[in-house]
Amino acid sequence: MPAAVSKESKPIIPESVLKKRRTKEAIAAKQAAKQEADQKAAAAKKTEIFERAERYVKEYRAQENDSIRFRREAKAAGNIHVPAEAGVVIVVRIRGIIGVSPKVRKILQLLRLRQINNSVFVKLNAATVKMLRLVEPYVAYGYPNLKTVRELIYKRGFGKVNKQRIPISDNSVIEGTLGKAGIICVEDLIHEIYTVGPNFKAANNFLWPFKLSNPNGGFRQKLLHFNEGGDAGQRGAKINALIKRML
Repeated sequence: MPAAVSKESKPIIPESVLKKRRTKEAIAAKQAAKQEADQKAAAAKKTEIFERAERYVKEYRAQENDSIRFRREAKAAGNIHVPAEAGVVIVVRIRGIIGVSPKVRKILQLLRLRQINNSVFVKLNAATVKMLRLVEPYVAYGYPNLKTVRELIYKRGFGKVNKQRIPISDNSVIEGTLGKAGIICVEDLIHEIYTVGPNFKAANNFLWPFKLSNPNGGFRQKLLHFNEGGDAGQRGAKINALIKRML
């Protein structure tokens, strides 16, 4: 008699199906491990960014306290404290190019000031000082404080990534371009610009020229120098008030 077929026998699964199942499980395990590693890396980077920001705040406070102490000591001794010369200026273009000489037009292009109300940071040295003096009738410039640098980057900051104007909406935009220079977040970028750090050139080239608005209340007289009651030229620390009105 033929053998009876067991009702509880399991269906045979083809080897190809088992292989495909094992491959899917391996891929899922690999993705889970990568996701866990990325989460740990993101948490570590967040902690590092927070620590850097705290360190910068302490540095800025120490500089401010030192400046106050030096002024008090000088006053007590009957002297005048002269602060260290600034290393960076913020330059704003306030006039067009009608009737501009080719040399002045070229300098404005080198400074990346191609449009009215464009603004850039410029590191001060012998060459840039001469350039700024030649284009003084067409720009307003001065020494930015920490608040101005921070507000410009946070409110009007765009980065240059592959020659494209990209909003700085995430620290990854900065790290992808400036990570090799040790600049991985917005606070690093602000610190590098404000303190004129060793990677100032790379950080400044990364920043797209700021596009500002016309100042609240308008300009006074663009054709006159600031010392004559106008708007053009060097205005020292008073540039911060102008930038605030243009943000």
